Amino acid sequence: MSDNVSAFNSLEYNAKIRKTIPYYDEFYKQVISVVKAKTENPLCWLDVGCGTGRMADEVFHNVAVKRFVFCDNSPKMIELVKKQHTEPCSEFMNISVLDIKEKDCFDIVTAIQVLHYLSYEERIAAIKNCLNALCKDGIFIYFENFRPKSEVLLPLYFQRWKAYQLSQGKPQEEVDRHLQRYGKDYFPITIDEHIKILTDCGFRYSEILWLSNMQVGIMGIK
Repeated sequence: MSDNVSAFNSLEYNAKIRKTIPYYDEFYKQVISVVKAKTENPLCWLDVGCGTGRMADEVFHNVAVKRFVFCDNSPKMIELVKKQHTEPCSEFMNISVLDIKEKDCFDIVTAIQVLHYLSYEERIAAIKNCLNALCKDGIFIYFENFRPKSEVLLPLYFQRWKAYQLSQGKPQEEVDRHLQRYGKDYFPITIDEHIKILTDCGFRYSEILWLSNMQVGIMGIK
């Protein structure tokens, strides 16, 4: 049984997610690339749905940070990252993205494989919270699954995703079980909807920064 909203228990999460999401580690490299291109100054960073701290692993090795906030609604995940990250600048928030009240204090906000667990209305509220937490010119970067614009393409996307998972050694039953969660346990939206929400929430600029299979990386600038 999972101890968080994802399909995987906190202790097995990293190994399982790599067998499930193509190019998973690339998400974090793309985030670091964007941030380093923007500035070399020490940053205040909020990682929403921090999970096992994978984002922080990349950040602390590549970027100067003066404040890094781990945020996750799973007590188990927060317990895990507290043990792994004892850097003086580390802070921990065991709350949902829907309950974030920070205002105008972060240069970067990230959310990796988080927002698609929310309903459409909750997603909007969450993104507004992320926007509010950013300083002016701050960047919000997130990666998640997306829904194809035409449902006719869904079987094709699913077949590719299934083939990837099988190639990673996952049993057929486990692959089928994961795909059946689509639209039931997590709720992808189209790329057009992603951009519209960012614009409607008040981001001055929004762009697709990475795309592959059924996953997309998007950034918005406050």
